[in-house]
Amino acid sequence: MCYNPPMNFGRIITAMVTPFKADGAVDYAEAVRLANHLADNGTDTVLLAGTTGESPTLTHEEETVLFQEVKKGLGKKAKVMAGTGSNSTKTAVEMTQKAEKLGMDGALIVVPYYNKPSQEGLYQHFKAVNDAVSLPLMMYNIPGRTSRNMECETTLRLAELKNYVAIKEASGDLEQMKKILASAPKDFALYSGDDNLTLDALKLGGAGVVSVASHLVGPQMKKMIDAYFAGDMQTAETVNQELQDIFKVMFITTNPAPVKSALNMLGFKCGIPRLPLVDLTEDERTQVKQVLQKHKLL
Repeated sequence: MCYNPPMNFGRIITAMVTPFKADGAVDYAEAVRLANHLADNGTDTVLLAGTTGESPTLTHEEETVLFQEVKKGLGKKAKVMAGTGSNSTKTAVEMTQKAEKLGMDGALIVVPYYNKPSQEGLYQHFKAVNDAVSLPLMMYNIPGRTSRNMECETTLRLAELKNYVAIKEASGDLEQMKKILASAPKDFALYSGDDNLTLDALKLGGAGVVSVASHLVGPQMKKMIDAYFAGDMQTAETVNQELQDIFKVMFITTNPAPVKSALNMLGFKCGIPRLPLVDLTEDERTQVKQVLQKHKLL
């Protein structure tokens, strides 16, 4: 048996897309339908208004209604995590407080983007959110989107605070993940922020993944992760290899355009991304369709 790390949010957290109607309005009913589908297919926690949920173009009012409707519509089937981060500390604090009042199970706090704070600035930003709530919090490090890497020393300082129970590491840096896991408190969990690095992160002591591909192959990802923790490395490696083309095609252009297109093909009504993101080209759509057909999802 492999070491079982702490997992406040389970093994698979799906960073859920935000469905839009034809006129661009949020389709809350479809969001509830999709969240229930995810919970029935391996997802332990549904993450709302993250990067995949198009948080940059959602209003705070839309996010609030989304949190309420999905939480109510899911009941006890899965936990619900709210993406409440911002590059304004005041806004991040206020939105996280609101998520707590709405009964969310946790909140995801992204590294502030665009304004490029120092490591001390990052610490003070995350600490301000920590000190304002009693909700379980997950840090989110994604330097490809924020232009600032949260160094492991900063992560480890924050891991000592009362509410930070986990980090979503989307730096793609396995050495950084290894350093965090080597020195973090035993009750602190690391989740891969990249589907294709899930198994690698587990081998380092990670707890699971914050996933995009689990919209499509949740049961297969659950099989891979369960096999790993059962010590069945052969099955874990085999499933991981089988899913690599799914992981790859979900990022042939900016997320979440590929996964939204795939979900539309599967019968969900997710619409297209809001500008400045755009729908897939015909060539990109063909690539997605071919991979879905290969995996007998279509």
